[in-house]
Amino acid sequence: MKTLILKLHKIINVILPTYWLKLVAIVVLGAGTGLMALFMYMLRANTYLANDPAACMNCHVMAPYYATWSHSSHYRDATCNDCHVPHQNFVKYWMFKATDGMHHVYKFVTFQERDAIIASDGTNEVIMSNCIRCHSQLTQEFVKDGRSDYMMTKLGEGKACWDCHRMVPHTQSRSLSSTPGAIVPYPDSPSPEWLRKMLHK
Repeated sequence: MKTLILKLHKIINVILPTYWLKLVAIVVLGAGTGLMALFMYMLRANTYLANDPAACMNCHVMAPYYATWSHSSHYRDATCNDCHVPHQNFVKYWMFKATDGMHHVYKFVTFQERDAIIASDGTNEVIMSNCIRCHSQLTQEFVKDGRSDYMMTKLGEGKACWDCHRMVPHTQSRSLSSTPGAIVPYPDSPSPEWLRKMLHK
């Protein structure tokens, strides 16, 4: 351990040979860490680690999707993660959640989010796999179509689950205007009250 610390000390001295360079590096690193912590706080990043569908309400464009799901049959038994995240294994689950989440953050902070959200092929593949996973008895014993997957439907070899079940679980909601009066659990502002008052003067 002592040798590792000595090696690290030598590397730092090579990269930052003077006292002032070290001081500047500490200030920049501290400011960067503080800004990143503030960014994660403002995004409510901790809420995405849980399985609560209300976390999706951190972004206002999700209101119609939350509202329609909360009045569907899926409300009792399935959360957003049950349908929209792969469940093959722990690594795939968290990798997909992280990359998809960062994609959403990027779209949101760069003001590129759409009023009508359309799932990508990758997301559609995950959703259909989860339809088959949850309804395995129905899809494999009764209808015998559980052997097809989303990529096969893209080649015209079968149908996606939503080709027939188009209204499950989000009805035809495709934009904020589709559920204008919906009561959904919007989160409180993460900004301190004194700052909100100062900005509204």
